[in-house]
Amino acid sequence: MRTRTRLSALSAAVLGMATAGAFVLSTGGASGHGYTDLPVSRQKLCQNGSVTNCGDIQWEPQSVEGPKGFPGSGPGDGQLCSGGNSRFGQLNAPNTPSGGAWPTTKVTGGQSYTFRWQFTAMHATSDFTYYVTKQGWNQNHALARSDLNLTPFLSVPYNGQRPPSTLSHSGTLPKGLSGHHVILAVWNVADTTNAFYACSDVTF
Repeated sequence: MRTRTRLSALSAAVLGMATAGAFVLSTGGASGHGYTDLPVSRQKLCQNGSVTNCGDIQWEPQSVEGPKGFPGSGPGDGQLCSGGNSRFGQLNAPNTPSGGAWPTTKVTGGQSYTFRWQFTAMHATSDFTYYVTKQGWNQNHALARSDLNLTPFLSVPYNGQRPPSTLSHSGTLPKGLSGHHVILAVWNVADTTNAFYACSDVTF
């Protein structure tokens, strides 16, 4: 009888822990939802092992979530690539956590490019916006608004719809750029105060 009582108490404790864990997940304890893999983003490079020593982001490439409203508000300068999330601060550095340059994707100005998002939670969406660094931007510090052309070169309205698990859309890349640049992609969620951010390094 005593053994059965102990087992019942243990079962209740395990059930309680499982219920508490489910509650944390359902209330936002796991907040990851989407990232870009075309052009490949810094968080995806960390997740697929192309860049190492990235910390938590290697497990959660979809979790770069921060306040929306960019560029008027949103994450602070120097924190744009991490969405203002200190857990993912490695994404903000001008070099990889291992000390080398971030790998780049080759692109051509004036030509159409297909951007692709991968989603683990499909939120109602206001739009997707894309910004790129100016010619001559400062590559030796964490990305700031002063480095970017703050008029998006591509804006894709989504009118409150929920995207599929993989979403692609095309737009024309700006002309007049050469060398290394960063594209900042922003997924603006319609029914929360947040957005998701992804930085991709490219070579024009």
